[in-house]
Amino acid sequence: MQPIPPPQNIDSVTAADTAATDAGDTARWHTLLDRLSVPRLTDIFISKLLKLPDYNDAPLPLSELRRTGAASFQLLIQSLRHDVDTQELAAQRFRIAADVGVSRARAEVPVESLMTAVRQDFSVLWTELRALADNTDSDLLVRHTESVWLTVDSYAGQVQTTYVAERQRMQNEASSVRQGYIAGIFGPTTPTAERLAQISGALGVEQDEPMNVAVAAGEEVPGLRVAVTFASQHGQEIFTHPLPDGLVAFWPAVEAPGSILREAAGKIRQLRCGLVEGAGGLASLAPAARIARELADQLHDGEQGALTLKAAWARIARTRLAETGIPVAADVDTALAGCGGAERTRLVEAVQAYLATGSVADSSRRLFCHRNTVMNRLRRFGDLTGIDVLVPEQAARLVVAWS
Repeated sequence: MQPIPPPQNIDSVTAADTAATDAGDTARWHTLLDRLSVPRLTDIFISKLLKLPDYNDAPLPLSELRRTGAASFQLLIQSLRHDVDTQELAAQRFRIAADVGVSRARAEVPVESLMTAVRQDFSVLWTELRALADNTDSDLLVRHTESVWLTVDSYAGQVQTTYVAERQRMQNEASSVRQGYIAGIFGPTTPTAERLAQISGALGVEQDEPMNVAVAAGEEVPGLRVAVTFASQHGQEIFTHPLPDGLVAFWPAVEAPGSILREAAGKIRQLRCGLVEGAGGLASLAPAARIARELADQLHDGEQGALTLKAAWARIARTRLAETGIPVAADVDTALAGCGGAERTRLVEAVQAYLATGSVADSSRRLFCHRNTVMNRLRRFGDLTGIDVLVPEQAARLVVAWS
């Protein structure tokens, strides 16, 4: 009688069967991958790619699309194998993803179109794998569906990352070059006609196009930057140039009604800044910016909105005269010092009302008194100071002094 064999270990049998199945799956999977034809995959991919709106006019040479397409499929097939050197594969994936991302960024292919194109790799790969498989491979394909998708998606993510980085680099380069041109406008020397022509082309504005120039200083600078950013976010550019203690902003003086530029310029006019409107082209920007900077310094406490040369020419004149040491109205102050406080107040109010209106009738309405009263006060002021405010040349001195 034969001895009864000992019972088999069920766990050992299951583990052995699983190992055999896994080994068989891997071998069959590698067989399918080896049968994939990179040239065929590339041809199918190119035919799909050229049907996309942003690729059908060939932003890149067909040879370049074919080269990077073949490299991508070769990489993806290698990535799907179970016996690859992951470190070497990671370095290779980065090189190819960077190649694709950078070239598409430089060709100005929209990122949405690029991602659509790269993710076509999945449908091309999967269709070919299904065509190569037989009826017994159904479970194998199901088990590998996710890995194929994740491999393609990971590669697409790397392409997108390098694309975005390259676009940012391109924008930084363009901004740096453009800021160099702008700095040349405000430099210590006046740009030559040839240089101005280069700047005009780089900025996309006509050399003699009238410009508005605003300068904000100190704590008013952030508000100006917000207005500039608002314009930029809506596709309209307002150019800027930094100052040691402020910011220059300039833009075309023609602001079409209802345009973003007009809206952004309106925001700037509400800020406490100096504003010169209608500067005569690029060559006039530097002196206009100096005037705008001086206007920003002339803003009074509590004064709101941009200060223009039209509104503040007298303040500028007063400052310039003071710098030369020329007294503007010291003799007026001395002459009025002999009046009583109440009389001095009434005389100054009458003169200021007349300087503001140029009309005795309007001044009397503003001061709520008879026109003869206004005339008497203007005459009394003239007797004391020697200035007849009815004579514009003499009145101008008071306009400057009291600005």
